[in-house]
Amino acid sequence: MTDGVALDELDALAATSFEGYVVRKDLAQQFKGAYPVPTYVGEFLLGRYCATTDPEEIEEGLAVVRRLLDDRTVRAGDEELFKSRARERGTIRLIDLVKARLDAKTDSYVAELPSLQLKDVRIRDALVKDNERMLTGGFYAEVDMDYDASIAEEKNGRPFGIASLRPIQLSTRSALEHLAKGRVRFTVSQWKQLLLRSVGIEPARLTDRQQDVLLLRMVPFVMRNYNMVELGPRGTGKSHLYQQVSPYAHLISGGKATVARMFVNNASGQRGLVAQYDVVCFDEVSGVSFDQKDGVNIMKGYMESGEFSRGRESIRADGSIVLVGNFDVDVAHQQRIGHLLSPLPPEMRDDTAFMDRLHAYLPGWDVPKFDPSYFTHHFGLVSDFLSECWTRLRSQSRLAAIQGRVHFTDALSGRDQTAVTKTIDGLLKLLYPDAESQVAEADLEWATRLALECRRRVKEQQKRIGAAEFRNTQFGYRIGDGIEQFVATPELQNPETISLDPLPPGQVWAISEGDGDGGPGLYRIEVSDTRGSGMRLLNQTAPAALRESFRVAEQNLLARSREILGDRDPREHELTVQVRALDAAKTGHGIGVPILMALASAVLQRPLKGGLIVVGNLNLGGATETLRHAPGLAELAMEKGATTLLVPVHARRALVDVSDDVATKVSFLYYNDGADALVKALED
Repeated sequence: MTDGVALDELDALAATSFEGYVVRKDLAQQFKGAYPVPTYVGEFLLGRYCATTDPEEIEEGLAVVRRLLDDRTVRAGDEELFKSRARERGTIRLIDLVKARLDAKTDSYVAELPSLQLKDVRIRDALVKDNERMLTGGFYAEVDMDYDASIAEEKNGRPFGIASLRPIQLSTRSALEHLAKGRVRFTVSQWKQLLLRSVGIEPARLTDRQQDVLLLRMVPFVMRNYNMVELGPRGTGKSHLYQQVSPYAHLISGGKATVARMFVNNASGQRGLVAQYDVVCFDEVSGVSFDQKDGVNIMKGYMESGEFSRGRESIRADGSIVLVGNFDVDVAHQQRIGHLLSPLPPEMRDDTAFMDRLHAYLPGWDVPKFDPSYFTHHFGLVSDFLSECWTRLRSQSRLAAIQGRVHFTDALSGRDQTAVTKTIDGLLKLLYPDAESQVAEADLEWATRLALECRRRVKEQQKRIGAAEFRNTQFGYRIGDGIEQFVATPELQNPETISLDPLPPGQVWAISEGDGDGGPGLYRIEVSDTRGSGMRLLNQTAPAALRESFRVAEQNLLARSREILGDRDPREHELTVQVRALDAAKTGHGIGVPILMALASAVLQRPLKGGLIVVGNLNLGGATETLRHAPGLAELAMEKGATTLLVPVHARRALVDVSDDVATKVSFLYYNDGADALVKALED
C-alpha cells in the first residue's frame, strides 16, 4: 500500500466484499481544501478511478483524478479563463454547484454556476424538472456548458447555457442489494468500524462510547422525519457528516432561515429543503431565526407530523431535521444552573412542546476534538455509494423483526416510545442493511439502551424547566422474558448519589445508625448471584459490626426463605456481598435489613424502588431492633437525595418530629419485619 500504510484484515475484507465501491479515505483528504468542492465530489472521482487495493493502479487513478479536478474545477481568479475557453471551443465541461431559479419576466428557468459567477445561464425546463434539487440550494454535477455567440449579440441575451449535466453519483439502483450482500461477511464489530472509516474516522482511535455517538449521527440519514439535536464543544466534527459526506444532506449555517426556502414558496409553489433533501441540518443553531414570526411553529408542526400547510393544501415531506451547535460550558455546571438545551435560540430553548418533538439528544461532549490522527488511512465505502444506500434504507423498517421483543416501562409516554423506536429502527438499519437479517439480542439491547438514553436526555431537560408532566424520567426496558433494566444519562449518574432510577437487582442503598465508634453513614450494598451455593462477605478485614449485620441477614434469609422468597431456595445460589461505605462511618453497624433486601433482590432478580434508602437491623429471631435516632437518619436520607425511607414501624412516632424540609422531600414506608420490608421495597 502506498505511503507506508499497511493493509489490515478489515481493509482486505472490505476490498473483496465491495470491489469497486471502496476507496482509501486518506486519498480523499489529499483533495480536501485543495479544490473548491466538497469531499464527496473528490470521492466520486476516486471511486471511479481508484477503487482498488493495487498501489500502481491507485497512483495511476490519482493522476487522472488530479487532472480532472485541475481541468474542471474553477479556482478563485480563473473564472474569466473558463468563460474564454467556452467561447473559443463552443463547449467546456466543468464540475460545479448547479442552482436554478424561475425568471418570471421571461417565463423560463435560469441556472447559476457560482464558481464562474454566472447567474443567468440558459437551462432547459426538462433538465430542471428532472433535477428539482437545483431549485432548493443546488447540487454538484459534471456540467457541459456551451457558448452561443449569436445569442451574445442579442439585447439581454444569455450566451452561456447548460447543454447537459450529470449529478455527482456513482451508485446505482442495486446499491442497497450490493451493500446487504457484502455485509454478511462482516461481524457486527467489523461493520461498525467500516461505517466509521467510510465517513473518514479511524475507529481504533475511539472508545466504544465515542464510536456509539458517531454512529448515532448517521441515524437521520436512514430514517424519515427524524429530529435530532447535538450540542458539544467546537472541533468535534458535528457538521462534517451533513456537509462533506452525503449529497442528500443540506447544511444551513447560522443566520436567518426563510419559511419559503425551508418548506414551500407560496408564490411559486416550489417545495422547500425538507422535501428535497433527506437531512436538513441547522449549523450554529444558536444564531438561527426565521424570517416570519410563525416560522418556529411551522417547523414544530412539521417535526410532529411531517406535514406543513400551503393555504388549504397540506404538504407532506420526509426530510429529517438536525440541530447542531456549540456548547462550551462544563456539563455538570450547566445542569446546576440551567438545562442542556440552553444554546438553542430563545424561541426554542424553553419550549417543552418543541423539545418533545426531538427524538434524540446526542451528547456532543463525549466526542473528542478531531485532529489529523483521528482521520483514517484505511479503506472505506465510497461516500456516494454509502449515501445512496442510506437514502434507500429510509423506505424500510426493522421494527417488524423486533416486534414483541422489547417492552418499555410505564415512564415512557406515547411520544417517548415513538422517539425511542425510531432511534432503535435507525441503528438497526445501519447494522443490518438486509431487511431479512435476524437481529441478535445483544445488538437489539445495544440499540435500545442508546435510544432510551438519548430520549431521556430530552426528557430530563423538560423536567428541569419545571413542567410537571415530565417528572417521571425513569426509562427502563425488558427484552423478552429477561429482567427489567433501567437506563440513565451518564452525565446525571454519580455512584455516590441516590438516583430516582432503580439500582440493578441485588443492589441497595442503606443508612447505618452508627454506634459508639461513629455516627450515621451511607452504604451501597452489592450482591452478585452466581452458580453454586453459599453466602459470603467479600469485604477484606470487615469490622465486627459489619460481619454481625451480614450474619443476621444470612440467617434470616435461610430461616424464613419461604416467607421472603416464596418458592426460591437461597441454598441453590452462591451469593457474594460487598458493602461500600460512602461516608466517614465505616463500621457497618446495624444494616441487617438492607443486606437482607439485597440478598433477596439478587435471588429474585428484581430491583428495589428507585430513590429508596433502607434502614434497620434484625435479631436472629427476625424481630426488628429499635432505632434511637430516626429523625437524624431521615435528615441524612434527604441530604443524599433519597425520596423514600424504608424504616421499622416502631420509628413512626419519632418521625413526626422531622423538619418541614424533610417532611416535604422524603416519604416514609414502614415495615414490620424482613418479609414485609421486601414487599414494600420491590419495584412494582
